[in-house]
Amino acid sequence: MRVIAGKHKGRALKAVPGQKTRPTTDKIKESVFQMIGPYFHGGRCLDLFAGSGSLGIEALSRGMDEAIFIDKQGKAIQTIKNNLKTLDLTEETEVYRNDAFRAIKVLAKRGLTFQLVFLDPPYKIGKYGALIDSIMSHQILGESGFIYCEHDASENILCKNSYLTLFKQQVYGGTTGITIFQKGEK
Repeated sequence: MRVIAGKHKGRALKAVPGQKTRPTTDKIKESVFQMIGPYFHGGRCLDLFAGSGSLGIEALSRGMDEAIFIDKQGKAIQTIKNNLKTLDLTEETEVYRNDAFRAIKVLAKRGLTFQLVFLDPPYKIGKYGALIDSIMSHQILGESGFIYCEHDASENILCKNSYLTLFKQQVYGGTTGITIFQKGEK
């Protein structure tokens, strides 16, 4: 696992030890970031269910100013902190051990908005609809912001929010699905 592009291109990332996390493959990361724009011009991203932090780290490498990483596993939090320290990204990041729904509420109370939100929960407990509803009802997605959902290829992620449009949907290798929504009226 490595950073694909940007200022940290080629740098190795450590994976979370054990079998509880499923890292996003380099091939999927590369493809996704080509879809949503190869480089960002500032902004903030939120990596929920962050695991090793590879998605948020990739966004930082490609030009995001800040990233917040959330995971409820202790091993994941330690891995994220180690990866951020190795890449000297501790100043522009925050890392919290928390449940995704509680984290969304806390971030909303702080008045934070994000240009990019990564949702990559364990496939069996997805709750994508409820997570997207929470993100939108707490108004943490910025104008023209993206919500990235990584899911089992057999799932069809739907969104009924009138402020989100389907940006891209794709299946990789028959097992992993990607659905990306963008904020903007239908």
